[in-house]
Amino acid sequence: MQPDHYFTAQPASDGELHRRAVRLAGRDVEVVTAGGIFSPDGVDKGTRVLLEEVPAPPGEGTFLDLGCGWGPLALAMAMASPAATVHAVDVNARALDLARRNAQALGCTGVRVARPEEVDADVRFDLVWSNPPIRVGKQVLHEMLTTWLPRLREGGTAYLVVQKNLGSDSLHRWLQETLPGLMGEVQVSRAASSKGFRILQVRRP
Repeated sequence: MQPDHYFTAQPASDGELHRRAVRLAGRDVEVVTAGGIFSPDGVDKGTRVLLEEVPAPPGEGTFLDLGCGWGPLALAMAMASPAATVHAVDVNARALDLARRNAQALGCTGVRVARPEEVDADVRFDLVWSNPPIRVGKQVLHEMLTTWLPRLREGGTAYLVVQKNLGSDSLHRWLQETLPGLMGEVQVSRAASSKGFRILQVRRP
């Protein structure tokens, strides 16, 4: 059985919304969350590690938050790079609704919130940030990564945050073994290690 919060179908009612004070892109802001999604209490530890450890996004380009939840990574990218287009992708309808609400409330007009199949297959990404849903199981996770990582542009980079005790090192090896057959020359490395998490970097030269 898959964890419910990845696949909840219905958006939250106004009565189910919870306001949370969070810090994103160097700013203290207020967002809304709800039960039935990943990390409804605010920015989770893994996402915080990613935000602390990765370089600032470029000033413009096409970015992706893969598995966006209520939107912390997409919002941080959009706030740091207002000229960028940021695709926030998730399978959870409630999470997508929250991400839309938060982007609108924070004036992040470059954020495009969508289910995976709603993103044009021709779109290519300069930057991907993701706290991927490890607990959905290897088959779903691997399908997700082999679908989206090959859509990096030349010179594009993806950063994935993965808890060490949930298989970050085995995922690192799998990416090194699998991605070259799908996207040609690619560099997979560990960009950082902090607080029990690894930041894996996938770069297309």
